[in-house]
Amino acid sequence: MEQLLSMGFSRELASQALAATGGTSASAAADWILSHAPSSSSPHSQPQSQPTLSHFFSPPKPSPSPPKRSHLAPLSERMRPASLDAVLGQDHLLGPKSLLRAPSDKFLPSLILWGPPGSGKTSLARALAASLPSKPRLIPLSAVSSTVKDLRDAIESARKIRSARSTVLFIDEIHRFSRPQQDALLPALEDGSIALLAATTENPSFHLSTPLLSRCRVLTLKPLLPDHVKTLILRSVSDRDRGLCLTTGGTNVVVTDDAVDFLSVNCDGDARVALNALELASSVAAKSTAESCDGTTVSVTLDHIKEAMQCKHLSYDRAGDEHYNLISALHKSMRGSDANASIYWLARMLESGEQPLYIARRLVRFASEDVGLADPTALTQAVACYQACHFLGMPECDVCLAQCVAYLALAPKSVAVYKALKEARRVVKESVGGNEGVPLHLRNAPTKLMGELGYGKGYLYPPDHVDCSEQTYLPNSLQGREFLDWPLDGKRC
Repeated sequence: MEQLLSMGFSRELASQALAATGGTSASAAADWILSHAPSSSSPHSQPQSQPTLSHFFSPPKPSPSPPKRSHLAPLSERMRPASLDAVLGQDHLLGPKSLLRAPSDKFLPSLILWGPPGSGKTSLARALAASLPSKPRLIPLSAVSSTVKDLRDAIESARKIRSARSTVLFIDEIHRFSRPQQDALLPALEDGSIALLAATTENPSFHLSTPLLSRCRVLTLKPLLPDHVKTLILRSVSDRDRGLCLTTGGTNVVVTDDAVDFLSVNCDGDARVALNALELASSVAAKSTAESCDGTTVSVTLDHIKEAMQCKHLSYDRAGDEHYNLISALHKSMRGSDANASIYWLARMLESGEQPLYIARRLVRFASEDVGLADPTALTQAVACYQACHFLGMPECDVCLAQCVAYLALAPKSVAVYKALKEARRVVKESVGGNEGVPLHLRNAPTKLMGELGYGKGYLYPPDHVDCSEQTYLPNSLQGREFLDWPLDGKRC
């Protein structure tokens, strides 16, 4: 009411306006007065056709917005090397006379960079493209989110500028591309419209098509050594333009020697894991420093690193190469009767989160394939282990697996059954003119007609005949053929 009265409206008119608009807003009431009341009622005799209140209410001054702060990229992204000389590790690929050190200005071969996470595949690809004197255009794509349309658009744009500038197409995680997506690259690779640099953590033989592999060269990257990781950590500490000081808001950072050593050893050669843990540890240390007001230097200690990592990083993927590498190491260690190595590889798999029933199934197979007749009770042990794992689950069943692994590693070995089955299957597959029918004397004769046809005729029932040595059991063409190399008495000297 008071606000309307101060605008010059009468008390009666103001009361009517507030009643008509609900009485909650002076602005709405004033609008109602200007829209419905005679023009003379307006304090300034404004024309009725202008129901605006701009001259009553001065527009509020916009509050100054806080300055926009760009999002800080992770330390692992900021510290990517800008040149081939700054790339750490991969000495087998970056030697003075290597293919990557002397690429032609007019020709860059298409490359598949295959290596574990954090080994520098993306960094190497970017540095390689930047090292070319012609400075080609780099188009980065991720197979996780890109479609066939994205590929075709990139290829079409490359063809449009091909006469003026070359194009390098970088595809991260290329193993996630489907077969049609991989095939979409083939024409452009064939006519040279693009040079492909692709990164993958999975075996290209299993995940990439043969036509694509035939147009590219596969280069294998290795995990970084602790010395390489240590150098990268020290770079992050000393680099004021991209390093840890950005994480701490410009505050100087020092990392103790034992923290550097621990981190470089416990990241499993993964630079991303090391830098992410280092950045998190520096944030924790910076907070502690700010609360204690100890000074302007952030000191990252071993305790900070352990808090950031929580546990040792283990490189493992249940569906990837490392899964098969570890089970292969376990199998071969047991086959070689090395119980210590066998238990070590078992521990690696368990600590990495492998399903115990998967390991138990492999042990059952091993008991027959590699121990076999040399110790028939090994199969009983393995089956019992599987049942124990099924009943108990992790973590209680870990010792059951360890006991079975030790037993199988120490047991005598024989692959006689495995080889016999393999040879018999080969004979069945390679039989000329089809496999022979079952000899009549070995056939069952449940009906009178089958008996009249000679089924079962001449068969000697061993329990009733002391000497059945003349009776044969193989088809005529295989008489005398031996598949199982095992003495008749069942004993091996």
